[in-house]
Amino acid sequence: MKKPNFFGGWIFLLLLLPLIELWGLIQVGSLIGALNTILLVILTGVLGIYLTRQEGLQAVRKVQENMMRGEPPGDAILDGLCILAGGILLLIPGFFTDLLGTIFLIPFTRNWIKRWIIIWIRKKMEQHYR
Repeated sequence: MKKPNFFGGWIFLLLLLPLIELWGLIQVGSLIGALNTILLVILTGVLGIYLTRQEGLQAVRKVQENMMRGEPPGDAILDGLCILAGGILLLIPGFFTDLLGTIFLIPFTRNWIKRWIIIWIRKKMEQHYR
C-alpha cells in the first residue's frame, strides 16, 4: 500500500494559504477600509511579537526549572515549539494565520494543541514500530 505524500500536502497548503489570506484581507478591507485593515494587520503583528516573547521566555524558564530538578523538559519543549509556530504564524500578514497563531500562543488553547501533537506522535511511533 502506498503511503500518502506528506510534503505534497504541505506544498498545496503553502500555495493555498496566500490566496486565502488575500481573500480575507480584501473582505475585511471592504468592510473597514484599506487603511484600517493595514493598521489592524500591523497591530496583530506587534501584539504577536510581544505575546510570543512573553510566552517564549516563560517556556524557557520552565525548561530550566525542569532540568534543575532533574526532570525531563518534554512538556516545556512542546510549549516552546507551539510558541515558535504561533509567533511565525502571527508574523505572516493575514487574519487566518493570526487567529491560528493566537491559538498556539494562548496557554489554554495551546494545551489542546499539545495533546493533539502527543497523540499524533504516538500514532506515528506505533506505525513505525509495527
